[in-house]
Amino acid sequence: MSETRQRRIVIGDVHGHYEGLMTLLEAIAPTSDDQVYFLGDLIDRGPHSYHVVNFVRQNNYPCLLGNHEQMLLSILTQKNIPPQAMQAWLYSGGQATLSSYQTSTIPEDHLDWFQALPTYLDLGDIWLTHAGLDPNMPLSEQTAEQFCWIRDEFHSIEKPYFPDKLIIVGHTITFTLPNVTPGKLAEGRGWLDIDTGAYHPRSGWLTGLDITNQLIYQVNVFQNSLRTLPLDDGVVTVEPSQIKARRHPQRA
Repeated sequence: MSETRQRRIVIGDVHGHYEGLMTLLEAIAPTSDDQVYFLGDLIDRGPHSYHVVNFVRQNNYPCLLGNHEQMLLSILTQKNIPPQAMQAWLYSGGQATLSSYQTSTIPEDHLDWFQALPTYLDLGDIWLTHAGLDPNMPLSEQTAEQFCWIRDEFHSIEKPYFPDKLIIVGHTITFTLPNVTPGKLAEGRGWLDIDTGAYHPRSGWLTGLDITNQLIYQVNVFQNSLRTLPLDDGVVTVEPSQIKARRHPQRA
C-alpha cells in the first residue's frame, strides 16, 4: 500500500459507538492529506452520540445527513409533533442520543450542524449518500426522502444509475440483504453498501473503507477486535432478482 498517496476513506453508520470509532480511526491512521467522509447516522442506538458528533464536527470531516439525523431534526425543530412520532424516534435510538448529552438537551450549535448536513456528495468517480436514490427519478427531483430512507427500490436496480460513478451508501445493514453474512459488505449494480451493523447484536462491525487502496478496516464494538482485508475478500454481490423489490415502508 502506498504511504504517500492521498487516501479517500468512507466510514459507515457509527450509531453512537464513539470508542469503536476511535479504535477504527487509530487503525486507519488518516493523515492531514487524507480525505475522511461519514455516511450519516452518527447518532442513536449506541451510548455516545454526543462524543461522535463532537468529534466529527471538531475535525471538520464531511458528513452526510442520515435518516436518524433527519428524525432528530423533525422531532426537535418542528412544532406540534405528534406524541407517536416522538415515541418512534425514542424507540429507534433517540433516547440513547438524548442521554449522551449533558442535561439531555441538544445544543443549538449541534442542531444547526445537523441542519446543514448535505444529502449527497459527488466526488467525481464516487458518489456518497446515506441510503441510495430512486432509480426511477431524475436526480434533481429527489429529496432527503429518497437519499435518507430508500432501500429495496435502490438495491434492486438492474443497471447503474450513474455510468461513471460508484454509489457508496450505508443505512441498510448488509446482512439483511440476500446471502450476506454479518461483517461483509454488499454490492449491486453500481452501488456498494458499507453499513455492517455496528449497533446490532448479530454483528457489531463498524466499517471504514479505504477507497484508494481497496482496503476494508473493521472494528467489532462488542468484541473489541480489529481486522483489515482487501475489498474483494470482504464484499458479496447481490443480484437484483434476489431483492425482488419488496419496497418496505420507512423504518429506522
